[in-house]
Amino acid sequence: MPSALESSEGGEEDILRYEEIEGDPVSPMDLSELLKEGTKESHDRAENTQFVKDFLKGRIKKELFKLATVALHFTYSALEEEMDRNKENPVFAPLYFPVELHRREALAKDLKYFYGEDWKEKIQCSEATQQYVDRIHHVGQHEPELLVAHAYTRYMGDLSGGQVLKKVAQRALKLPSTEEGIQFYVFDNISNAQQFKQLYRARMNALDFDKNTKERIVEEANKAFRFNMQVFDELDKISRSLAEEAQDGGFPVHDGKGDIRKCPYYADKLGTAGPGCPFHAAVGLARQPLVQLVLAACVAVAAGAAAWYIL
Repeated sequence: MPSALESSEGGEEDILRYEEIEGDPVSPMDLSELLKEGTKESHDRAENTQFVKDFLKGRIKKELFKLATVALHFTYSALEEEMDRNKENPVFAPLYFPVELHRREALAKDLKYFYGEDWKEKIQCSEATQQYVDRIHHVGQHEPELLVAHAYTRYMGDLSGGQVLKKVAQRALKLPSTEEGIQFYVFDNISNAQQFKQLYRARMNALDFDKNTKERIVEEANKAFRFNMQVFDELDKISRSLAEEAQDGGFPVHDGKGDIRKCPYYADKLGTAGPGCPFHAAVGLARQPLVQLVLAACVAVAAGAAAWYIL
């Protein structure tokens, strides 16, 4: 299908098409309006998950951001595989914008940046993401009209709130200004996101669906939000476990002076250095129950000796 936004000498025609779309009246029974209203509660819940709230505040660990990128890779690989399968199916074809929207290549660049050339060997699909992926494949192969719900939920979000997350991630993780690591959020082939979203909604509204099918699509969109929230919750649990490991000694405790990454013991835990840091080795040893018992006994003996000497 030729792209409605392809750069060409017919660009002015594209702008006129957008202008026509902007002036189109919106009906409460339009699919775009039904989706907007029917998913409002799910959208609010998703925005209020702990993972998203922390992300928006810039409280995002690089390791967690990498895992989120992995989840997106598996999700979009499934979604775009099914979109390719249904690109000529009239229940989805009008929403097929591979040049403008597809994210697989962008995510591959991000994963290569974070994990290296052999990134495919270093990642795996999480449990929550796999459930999401399985649903997308089921829909694409058995109920392709519901694929509209998954495409709407993901891409419209990427072109809206996703652009906010892009800026937060770049600042919080100190990523390069050249946008390595956040290519997922970069839509080079969409010059005006607002206008593109209007075109996309107009295409959705033109799909020939009866009332029952529209209701099923709204229901599926809410399922898509739930799948996303399950992935967010999974990431939040991982984040908490990382924090607990740090408190319990799973990661080295730093004395607060200087850059923690320069501590040899910290580097050793990451497999990048040799001998351990004496300070952290001592702290780690002191946390062992047997050592604590011996120390307590020594303290008791010393206290007894001091008391005897004073007397």
